[in-house]
Amino acid sequence: MRLLIADDEAPLRSWLRRLLAEAAPDAVIVAECGDGSSALAEIERLRPDAAFLDIRMPGLSGLEVAARLDVSCRVVFVTAYDEFAIEAFERAALDYLLKPVTAARLAKTLQRLRAAVPAPDATARLARELLAQLNARPAVETLRWLRVGAGDTVRLLAVEEVDSFEAADKYTLVRAGAGEWLIRTTLKELESRLDPQAFWRIHRGVMVRVAAIAQVRHDLMGKLWVEFHSGGKVQPVSRAYAHLFRQM
Repeated sequence: MRLLIADDEAPLRSWLRRLLAEAAPDAVIVAECGDGSSALAEIERLRPDAAFLDIRMPGLSGLEVAARLDVSCRVVFVTAYDEFAIEAFERAALDYLLKPVTAARLAKTLQRLRAAVPAPDATARLARELLAQLNARPAVETLRWLRVGAGDTVRLLAVEEVDSFEAADKYTLVRAGAGEWLIRTTLKELESRLDPQAFWRIHRGVMVRVAAIAQVRHDLMGKLWVEFHSGGKVQPVSRAYAHLFRQM
């Protein structure tokens, strides 16, 4: 099976390449691209059996690349989109992988790829339908401020001040330097309104602001820990998200 990988983040391309090498030793990566325009050109030139396309890329998005294809190529979208988009992918019968990609989920995708024989125009048609669905969705404003406080005091905290968010049942603990506040919003709800390029999930129950990270260190057991410029609480990185820091 001949595959193409397109993602504007080199560490994520490297992570997916390693997972594919383990899950499909017979697969050949014919090209890796860092933007949508290059991906489209390479797909049409090399005609791989399948392409793994990041949704957000410079130039053309992964969806726009798929919608413009005029060659037969199965497409798998790699996405950090929210639940609405995931439902849309499923309705459109297009395969997707949620970031961070896991070996178990990738194995299922490879099974589907091996079993599928798409019609020459099927992928492009489905991608166009999905683009129409997503474009019809009311825009959700990116979250910029949080109302935090204790007792009778309320403060407007800019999300650019936050170090990390920690899940706490139906609440979320917001940390900024030495300050911490509990807000009545779940981590899942927050994630849907935060810029995925500015905030990364590093653990099932933890999200961090990327620009707040001072360094990432290993402990004696090999576990990764995120340290912040503010000196706030150090946060653990789970193995599923360790690839985000491979080249930092």
